[in-house]
Amino acid sequence: MAYTERTYRTLHRQGDLLHFQVVVQETDLDIGVRRERFSPDLAGRVEELIRRERTALEEYIKGDPAYKTSLVPHPTGEGAPPIALEMAEAARLAGVGPMAAVAGAFAQRVGKALCQHSRDVIVENGGDIFIKTSRIRKVGIFAGPSPFTHRIALEIPPDLTPLGICTSSGTVGHSLSFGKSDAVIILSPATPLADAVATAAGNLVQSEEDVQRAVDFAAAIPGVIGAVAIKGDKLAAWGRIKLVPMG
Repeated sequence: MAYTERTYRTLHRQGDLLHFQVVVQETDLDIGVRRERFSPDLAGRVEELIRRERTALEEYIKGDPAYKTSLVPHPTGEGAPPIALEMAEAARLAGVGPMAAVAGAFAQRVGKALCQHSRDVIVENGGDIFIKTSRIRKVGIFAGPSPFTHRIALEIPPDLTPLGICTSSGTVGHSLSFGKSDAVIILSPATPLADAVATAAGNLVQSEEDVQRAVDFAAAIPGVIGAVAIKGDKLAAWGRIKLVPMG
């Protein structure tokens, strides 16, 4: 399947940025920074950060295994690291399990660290994106079999960033979804929240008639500033969303 080769990564890559990849177990990041800000040891520092955050999360889960398996909000126990607290709070607001926010949480942790080195940063983790930009950017939409795939993009202005842009799909990829959406895309300044809400809203889409319901659900959650839901040839959108041609 083309998705497993991550061909969708072409949809967010920017010609003026240098993109590189960092992979640590299941964490597989595509990172863009300003070319003049890249250095050979930058990828190594990112890898160290990911390993540190993964270790902290994994050690916590050993003592609280339900945190990893719960499909509903799960309170954190004593000694939970900051990344676990962020994920749990996002999950509480969205009404899902904490692991629904894991990709967004790692993207944001890495993205915020890189913002100290580059004024333009894009971190993509399995379709979930952290972005900080000094210029208008286009982020293409991948919606599997929908005719909207490769045809439309989100236009992201600098004043909207740093921003999380997270996607859930019931027809693309390996992430757990109980819905059948081709894509539900959520915008939030908190990337873990965007990730968790994308999962929750995506779960609501069983048919083309449900796209508005998914968007309305997302719109009611504090911290969400934009939402798009796609199923087949039906699209609903709300909030700080500007859709433009992909070209």
